[in-house]
Amino acid sequence: MSSRQPYRGLSRKLVIAFDVGTTYSGASYCILDPGEVPKILGVARYPAQEHLGGDNKIPSILYYDQQHTVRAAGGEALQEHVIEQAEDENWVKVEWWKLHLRPRNVPSLHVDDLDIPPLPPFKNAIDILTDFLGYLFQCARTYIEESHANGRDVWTSFGDNIDFVLSHPNGWEGPQQAQIRKAAVQARLVPDTPEGQARIRLVTEGEASLHYCLESRNAADGLQDDVGVMIIDAGGGTIDVTSYYMTSSESPPMLHEIAPAECRLQGSVFVTQRAGQHLREKLQGSRFGTEEDINLMKNEFDKTTKLRFSNPNDPSFIRFGTVRDRDLDYNIRSGQLKLPGNEVAALFEPSAEAIIAAVEDQREVATQPISHVFLVGGFGASDWLFARLRDHLEPLGLQFCRPDGHTNKAVAKGAVAFYLDHRVSARVAKFTYGTRCAVAFDRNDEEHLRRASSAIPRPSGRTVIPNAFSAILCKGIAVSETKEFRKDFIVECAERNTCDTIATEIVCYRGNSRNPRWADSEPAMFSNLCTVHADTSRVSRTLSPRRGFAGMQFYRQQFSIVLKFGLTELEAQISWVEDGEEQRGPATVVFDHVVEAI
Repeated sequence: MSSRQPYRGLSRKLVIAFDVGTTYSGASYCILDPGEVPKILGVARYPAQEHLGGDNKIPSILYYDQQHTVRAAGGEALQEHVIEQAEDENWVKVEWWKLHLRPRNVPSLHVDDLDIPPLPPFKNAIDILTDFLGYLFQCARTYIEESHANGRDVWTSFGDNIDFVLSHPNGWEGPQQAQIRKAAVQARLVPDTPEGQARIRLVTEGEASLHYCLESRNAADGLQDDVGVMIIDAGGGTIDVTSYYMTSSESPPMLHEIAPAECRLQGSVFVTQRAGQHLREKLQGSRFGTEEDINLMKNEFDKTTKLRFSNPNDPSFIRFGTVRDRDLDYNIRSGQLKLPGNEVAALFEPSAEAIIAAVEDQREVATQPISHVFLVGGFGASDWLFARLRDHLEPLGLQFCRPDGHTNKAVAKGAVAFYLDHRVSARVAKFTYGTRCAVAFDRNDEEHLRRASSAIPRPSGRTVIPNAFSAILCKGIAVSETKEFRKDFIVECAERNTCDTIATEIVCYRGNSRNPRWADSEPAMFSNLCTVHADTSRVSRTLSPRRGFAGMQFYRQQFSIVLKFGLTELEAQISWVEDGEEQRGPATVVFDHVVEAI
């Protein structure tokens, strides 16, 4: 479906997208030459994996030595001599570390940190992401230098004109996005300057997968004008579900998100996790029920049995020992454990149920009917999962398919297509965003009377009630990238110099109320997203004193909070008027002032 136009830039540029997954990671890139139609390419060769085809990704694994230095990563970490050296020198293996970055509000009652391989005491998840991004970048550079004619000259020609697209699960929000940006700086992909940050684009895995499907021949028939489509990105850690509607009213046709994006922590690693627990219970009493043997079986299940499983009517086998290993009471013969197909299916079923629940949630709230569903992602390659979802979706009248090509590289390639084509023009707010504030006391309001003991007198003589919540952008609202949401506020200060700065928190409400008014009524549902602040010292000097209660002198400063979705990141600013012109202040962490809704 791509009708990509020639690059209009004046100089050569490189765009690299990194898809850092829970279990596997990959990279794609595009060289932008003026006047040439961009072509998306994949990094198809990595150290220790040169024998694999062009669809390969690398394991998201690192080894650290006792001096906290990375000694092996990706495919190199699986080499036998590396594993042997790691055991001899007490290196620390790190895997599934991406899950430690997860927001704690993502539905994951079945998961806690004890279920995830622990991080080494000397590294946090951001440090590991830093190291892994640095490794991926070096792999991408080496591949480009070795795969293109005069590759080193080609690389040199980019200079610092390199942009990065970093993907993340749908459920990752502002704090996680900030961590990703921090890791990119620490990995020296870009400098920590406004210009450096502008070279980083963040995209959800759901939206990147959509752009991959737009490139797909098999998906093209479903991505037509005035048709609703759903993308299921089933990965190692998360299941990301997003829905879009293509409208012919724009040229070229653009897609609008029609439901808040879903993210479920039920990727393929949790099938493996359940397999380990099932084996422990199943082999209790067997001489092969040791933790060492269970781990061998679990790893073999992850690498082979899980990938091959397709029919619950057929048994599955886990090979772990030699031909002499047998325990007929536990279905172990010739060094392999026989599992009934229905037992294996039960390990997959919670993930399938999570996907189906997310699909039904999307269909319920979508503002347009959905007719096509596409399954991508590494977990999406599971024949059992595809058949299970097809059996549920097709009776509902939904067209269901897996696009052509290697769907486990959908995010990396789709992230570059997102950068180039930018086909989504509106997104749906997943939560309600606003700010805590104070409101003028109203004796006729029961909620105000209940909070009368917390009333605060203001310099003007008015009385206000704190802990109110003022919504600025409400959940479910479709927002174009250029649309701004704003609300006016005031602060009153007894001293003029205390008006030199303005600051207030941007708060996210995750509850079910359509009109949340009080932050203290559901405190667990409110969380701070960021704090916006502004230096208003110049305008404060022009404020005229006012007379308030008992002749008290005070100053009043008025400002607006502005929210924009931007691309895929929520952007918050403070706006105020200075010398008759609007000024804007950036987001950062500062705490000051009681703010009141007007």
